[in-house]
Amino acid sequence: MSSPILGEEDRIETRRRRMLKSGLLMAVGAGLTAGRLASAEDAGSRGSAPAASRGPSSLTKGMVSFMLAHEQFPVPELIRLGAAAEGAGFDMVATSDHFQPWQANERHAGQAWVTLGALGQRTQHLWMGPTVTCPTLRYNPAVVAEAFATLSLLYPGRIFLGLGSGEALNEQAATGVWPAWRERWDRLIEATAIIRQLWTGKPVQHKGIHYTVDGRLYDPPPQPIPLLLAANGPKAMKLAGRHGDGLITDPQTWKQYKGEWESGARAAGKDPGTMPVLVEAFVVVGDQSEAQTPAKLWNFIPKAFKGYQNIPDPAQIEQRAQAELPLPKVYGDWTVSSDPDAHVQTIKKLFDSGVTIVNIHSGQPDQMKVIEFYGRDVLPRVKSQAAAGS
Repeated sequence: MSSPILGEEDRIETRRRRMLKSGLLMAVGAGLTAGRLASAEDAGSRGSAPAASRGPSSLTKGMVSFMLAHEQFPVPELIRLGAAAEGAGFDMVATSDHFQPWQANERHAGQAWVTLGALGQRTQHLWMGPTVTCPTLRYNPAVVAEAFATLSLLYPGRIFLGLGSGEALNEQAATGVWPAWRERWDRLIEATAIIRQLWTGKPVQHKGIHYTVDGRLYDPPPQPIPLLLAANGPKAMKLAGRHGDGLITDPQTWKQYKGEWESGARAAGKDPGTMPVLVEAFVVVGDQSEAQTPAKLWNFIPKAFKGYQNIPDPAQIEQRAQAELPLPKVYGDWTVSSDPDAHVQTIKKLFDSGVTIVNIHSGQPDQMKVIEFYGRDVLPRVKSQAAAGS
């Protein structure tokens, strides 16, 4: 039997885009922050407006996120940091989703979905989701759909799902399978369609190239979950624009290939100007001497998706990175400063380029120092500038 999912994808996308656009306009018009909008949605779900009518609109422009790195910290610490991030005024936290860390010296790799479930109990308004989950090999797409539907039932209006094509250190290490890039993206596209169809709560009979699903979710999400696709090159950017509700990427890829993503979105009949774009920005609160320690842990970053994604062993990635990437090259593009203005300007520059969510990632051992600095000296200025410009 052929799959009805791919035949219905355009109809599903059109409906989701319409909800996204209308919700964004309402949010901007009301002048709500992300946290207040989430609260308004929770209240609305108890009133006359059905939750499903609001769509993935709460990922509004001007949000600032904090990265919870499972590679570098144990889960109990990440939950403490996530709660502190909400208290400091961050709108969102993003979590990495790994079976192993990128480098062996990072030392950790807790299960991201467990973290999200526990963190939701410690927070009230914070948006949460992975950047990113790979729904193709170690996770079956039906299991991903069920997990995030459940999280959305626990924390309605607060869950997003970031998806990507994966890395060998996770997928090959856990399954022994690591296909070529094209197959990995074909799997991702098929998995994305399955997840969306299962989220409708209707029976799904899908016999595709890579997956067979014959069943339904009996507890679908109460409202559409924003589904963002990660991309780190021109081909992936175009595919992400075509198949995602939004984008997850890095500053350099966004600068170089923004047009590819926009053309992919427009080819699918979407308006990229209404779609969430999350860009991860590495920062250090301190000087260059203080950048050395996090750079040693994130040494691989400049070549993460330029070869290292195909290496299944974190110890080998660490060795290669140390040999091939001097530390100044690693933190050369980071914001390294104790001056709040430098951090404010980094965020503003990304917003001005069309980014809607800036995900702050600091590899510093003292994460609370970063959270407190941003809560005291950076986020109030970012929000006041946004209010002045609205």
